[in-house]
Amino acid sequence: MLDATLTTQLKTYLELLREPVELVASVGDGTPSQQTVELLNEIAALSDKITVRTDGTDPRRPSFAITRPGTDISVRFAGIPLGHEFTSLVLALLQVGGHPSRTAQETLTQIAALPGEHHFETYMSLTCQNCPDVVQALNLISIVNPKITHVAIEGGAFQDEIEARKVLAVPTVYMDGELFGQGRMSLEEIVGKLDSGASARDAARLSALDPYDVLVVGGGPAGAAAAIYAARKGIRTGVVAERFGGQVLDTMAIENLVSVIHTEGPQLASALEAHVAEYGVDVHKTQRAMGLTAASEPGGLTELALEGGGTLKARTLILTTGARWRTMGVPGEEEYRNKGVTFCPHCDGPLFKGKRVAVIGGGNSGIEAAIDLAGVVGHVTVVEFLDELRADAVLQRKLHSLPNVDVILSARTTEVHGDGSQVTGLSYENRTDGSMHQLDLDGIFVQIGLLPNTEWLAGAVEVSQRKEVVIDARGATSVPGIFAAGDCTTVPYKQIVIAMGAGATAALSAFDHLIRTSAPAEHAAASV
Repeated sequence: MLDATLTTQLKTYLELLREPVELVASVGDGTPSQQTVELLNEIAALSDKITVRTDGTDPRRPSFAITRPGTDISVRFAGIPLGHEFTSLVLALLQVGGHPSRTAQETLTQIAALPGEHHFETYMSLTCQNCPDVVQALNLISIVNPKITHVAIEGGAFQDEIEARKVLAVPTVYMDGELFGQGRMSLEEIVGKLDSGASARDAARLSALDPYDVLVVGGGPAGAAAAIYAARKGIRTGVVAERFGGQVLDTMAIENLVSVIHTEGPQLASALEAHVAEYGVDVHKTQRAMGLTAASEPGGLTELALEGGGTLKARTLILTTGARWRTMGVPGEEEYRNKGVTFCPHCDGPLFKGKRVAVIGGGNSGIEAAIDLAGVVGHVTVVEFLDELRADAVLQRKLHSLPNVDVILSARTTEVHGDGSQVTGLSYENRTDGSMHQLDLDGIFVQIGLLPNTEWLAGAVEVSQRKEVVIDARGATSVPGIFAAGDCTTVPYKQIVIAMGAGATAALSAFDHLIRTSAPAEHAAASV
């Protein structure tokens, strides 16, 4: 099951085990069960602290528990956690085996104090780059607080459960049999939902903080670069980020970041966060900005209001809130989001194996999605508003070579249909003759570009007709002391490397602004 490279890496990691670990498998007679036992035996052969049993009684087969003998500490996987989930497996082995987590002690203490007993089930796919964060967070919670249990379920191996629960997007999390959440969730977000008093405590804590010299709003590539460049100037720097990494977290392959031949979004996001942490920057995750009040005079403080009730103050502000997937804005779309309407072919594609799906959008992202999906689903229909595809020629040639793909041009989607629990199709208008048509579908993948996350600014700074923050060559906005960078701005070409450069520019401009506004104030104070 494991190749030589993975075996060598895993053996090195398992040397960190402090406590014995027992792998308890619940298996049947089929090939997946045999493969599960083979994998567990390969793992056990790499450490004398690991043993394997095959007398588990879990009705999900194949599945296995990672336990610490003599304790109630355990996590469980149903299916074979390879692909993106192999890291989750390795972390679970280490943490059950007593290797300490890098999570902040404050968060670990909060987890240990969570009230009540709960059982979590996470449905994931091995091709989903969003799933490991959720799986690893809930595994850690169950290890730190054994009153909370967790099983990660590979959807492709338990298709009957996927069908019964109508899971059409991953990760999908159930708590005590009820839907808890869908999509990427950080450890802090999950703990916050379980700890009812966390929001109020956070609001009070944040409001009591001293003002920052530079406060960055957003944790994507632009925000990370801005924070690093500001902190390197030796000034007090903070970051407010609903999720660190931003849109990068939803990006599969990155091959155009100069000097990095290939990486994936979650890996880059993790590297960005680690780099920011090297400079002692205060990072406030799971916080969403909801409004700002600009300084009333040069050298004054700008106030950033947070959705959770807290307020942060800063001498300069850098807006790097990025963008999000653009939606179609048609009836039924929101109702059936994560019930067949989705945005990530890599994450959710395996859930539509053998089914009929549509991809909305004929640009590069849409055609790439259609090509990927064609290898998994039964049939793909590309629905494009214009009278021609906009994707690169090489992608179009590949698309037209696939036998299970159709393309509909000059089509305006007008409505998403469903049966109350999942998508059943869509209607579209032929823009050439005005005729109406309907497609019978099981899923709809929307790939029509991005929208800047700027609604919350509500006139605080100038924005363009596209709602992008208007900036000059230095990253300055229409308001002195407030700068912006990245995909939320008017800068052309929304690329990671461009966002990083823009973030650095904005930070240097903010530092220059601080020098120029503080010097007169200091001179006035000295002359009194």
